[in-house]
Amino acid sequence: MTKKTIGELLYGIHPAIEVLKAKKRKVISFYTTKPEPKGWTEIKKYWPSYHIPIQYVTREILSRMAGTADHQGVVAWVEPYGFRKKMFDAQKAPFIVIFDGIQDPRNVGAIIRSAYCAGVNGIMMTQKHASPLNATAVKASAGLSEHMEIMLVPSALWAVQELHKLGYEIVLAAFGGENALSYPYKAPLCLVVGSEGSGISKALYSYGKQVTIPQRSPEISYNVSVAAGILMVTAAVKINTL
Repeated sequence: MTKKTIGELLYGIHPAIEVLKAKKRKVISFYTTKPEPKGWTEIKKYWPSYHIPIQYVTREILSRMAGTADHQGVVAWVEPYGFRKKMFDAQKAPFIVIFDGIQDPRNVGAIIRSAYCAGVNGIMMTQKHASPLNATAVKASAGLSEHMEIMLVPSALWAVQELHKLGYEIVLAAFGGENALSYPYKAPLCLVVGSEGSGISKALYSYGKQVTIPQRSPEISYNVSVAAGILMVTAAVKINTL
């Protein structure tokens, strides 16, 4: 009986490059076109010492594999993502971000990308009622999810309670809070960003301070990934982690 290879698909030039650079999980095989896409030369710069089988297929087959035409001519079959199992340490990880039920994988990926750029030390994602870290999210992160410490948690409430016990200041992105740009953030810091529709769970409100990004009208709102980016950079500068 043939042993089944467990893995998952990634697609796009940057995810392929970053999964090779990070060296956290093995690339089982690559699928690409012939002639090879422009980004293939860059991918080859990070080729590991072990042999990676390459299968040449049509763009149509790649699109069917990826579930989108946005694959840039590259699909990779890789080992499953290695999520963090151990709770974060306040000294080693002074800036943590919690995703409270974010539904769109493109928003998940965009926030992870900004988190990496802003020097965030770790991310906690809820397992239920939220987008998984799938190929779409990895592509939206430009592959930078490969370099982040990401932990799956049963709920945002559980994560907030655990971090609160460890001395983290809990800051919630919500309407009606203090001005997010002038708020005196303190490390160790946990920033919570909520879902696109309902925002942060009300059960979290008693654990931290609410902050709001100024905007020109109360009838509008920032996209959650844009808001998260603004908040992460603002907080990182205040607590000197960036």
